[in-house]
Amino acid sequence: MDKPSWIRVWEAKIPPKLKVFVWQILNRDLPTTETLIEKKVEVLPRCPVCWDGPETMEHLFLYCLVARALRDYSGLEYLGEGLPRHTFHLFLKRLLALLHQLSVVMAVVAILWTIWRSRNRVVFEGKQFVIPALMRQFNQQYEEWVGLLADQAPRVQIPMMQSTTQVGNSHLVCMWNGATKGGSHSAGGMVLFDPARTLLLARGVKFSQMDDPVVVELLVLREAIIWCMEQGLSEVRFEDDAKVITDKINQADTRDSRLGAVLEEIGHYFRTRPGFSMRFVGRENNRVAHLVARKALSLYPTMSRFFDFQTWLVSRV
Repeated sequence: MDKPSWIRVWEAKIPPKLKVFVWQILNRDLPTTETLIEKKVEVLPRCPVCWDGPETMEHLFLYCLVARALRDYSGLEYLGEGLPRHTFHLFLKRLLALLHQLSVVMAVVAILWTIWRSRNRVVFEGKQFVIPALMRQFNQQYEEWVGLLADQAPRVQIPMMQSTTQVGNSHLVCMWNGATKGGSHSAGGMVLFDPARTLLLARGVKFSQMDDPVVVELLVLREAIIWCMEQGLSEVRFEDDAKVITDKINQADTRDSRLGAVLEEIGHYFRTRPGFSMRFVGRENNRVAHLVARKALSLYPTMSRFFDFQTWLVSRV
């Protein structure tokens, strides 16, 4: 087995039995009906979950209706684009070698484990699956594992400026932007640059039942501020093309009944952090954050937090 592939799994904060499970897949030793038939065990060759084809690992983890539903729900359907899929253990081996974020590795394993566990319940317990319930199981499993990762792993470190009093180009720059669709849901994008405009981080967020563009822009700004604070940043200039919001923040204007509470919260962040500032920029100068916002919107209603916005953005700009 390729060392980089296995290292990804070994470093992930998942139970040992899950590491054995992935090891079985990578070594073509998972007891699917195809494997059992090869070992002269008499079993029905059809997929016990959907009955739409033989139960190979390729079918079970890539093409079965459960696999497709979970990939779409998780927002990870983009993973593995361009990799050959005719042999799943090789596909997974190459995919794992390409992944750099342990949280994404854990999400992939959570999908595979949810599929396999639902399959076994059908085979051994005669229990029928319900897609929404499987999605909840996947989400619960992933949240538990990523919580362990957050507890044990150090926070992402970003190079900081030596002085906390300098302004202008000495600041890190966080560009942010909102996007809405169909009056029912919305999303936002935020991108962090160093003073030389080198991309450091990118993130997308989403909101349900939110269709007011100004409110969405303000909520994205709040998320961007909290995101920067979570990274331990003390000098950030926030840039966006929403002049009405930039003016309200810079003028400490909280009179708008729609925005008052959020404006007050954001104003508090700026008042207590002298290194935080706001600047209006035109749409063309905010193009990168706009790209991230539109991508986050396209992932709705999947969990865009699993999407590697930074890697995707590097391929686009």
